Amino acid sequence: MYTKEINERSPLRVFEKSIHGGLGKGNMGVVMSRAGVGKTAFLIGVALDDLMRGRKVLHVSCGDSVDHVRAFYNEIFEDLRRSMNMADSRETLETVDRSRMIHTFRGVEFTPEHLERETQVYGKTDGFEFRPEVVVVDGFDFAKADETALTAMKEYAQRHDVELWLSALSHRSDPSTSPQGIPNPVGRFEAWLSVIVLLEPQERAVLLRLLKDHENPNVEDLHLRLDPKTLLLHREG
Repeated sequence: MYTKEINERSPLRVFEKSIHGGLGKGNMGVVMSRAGVGKTAFLIGVALDDLMRGRKVLHVSCGDSVDHVRAFYNEIFEDLRRSMNMADSRETLETVDRSRMIHTFRGVEFTPEHLERETQVYGKTDGFEFRPEVVVVDGFDFAKADETALTAMKEYAQRHDVELWLSALSHRSDPSTSPQGIPNPVGRFEAWLSVIVLLEPQERAVLLRLLKDHENPNVEDLHLRLDPKTLLLHREG
């Protein structure tokens, strides 16, 4: 199922062109945007990219139900299949399901301790060892976070040797940025983050601005147009 075209159109390939190559295990990345622009779809795209490469993924949602998250995966997967004229890939989707765990926090404030506990639980469930290589946390509240929480998340990523992706909600009413130009509420935690992505809506696409790529200084003018449904690189013509 993981075709050459999906590989070439994934925005993650752009990150891999840096001298560090992708996000990298033990590191944290964040995708930020205003509400409704595509943060969840981007994170699911990250997860699917890894799942279709044979990696295990833990998806943590701070608000949505497990059924809702699973349905969103199926929707994004089907959009990928249709956009590339692929045959029915039910078997591949079943393989994806077996390599992914979904956990949600509804009505409970998420903390890094929750993430650690759930990782340990999934690692010992019914004799089945599930050790994720990629963890996505959708809905992490950067506005309420502090340095202690970000340090704990970073230590979690390093301790478990995982790539950790988070989403962050930005607000039009808060134009403030860090000294390096990273919008708040993420900007104040830039030192903990290796990759920072900003999604901005356009008329027929979503603009991806790569604001930080490890210590690579050449990201200022890197703007990518993404398909608004698949969040893959926009196909011109």
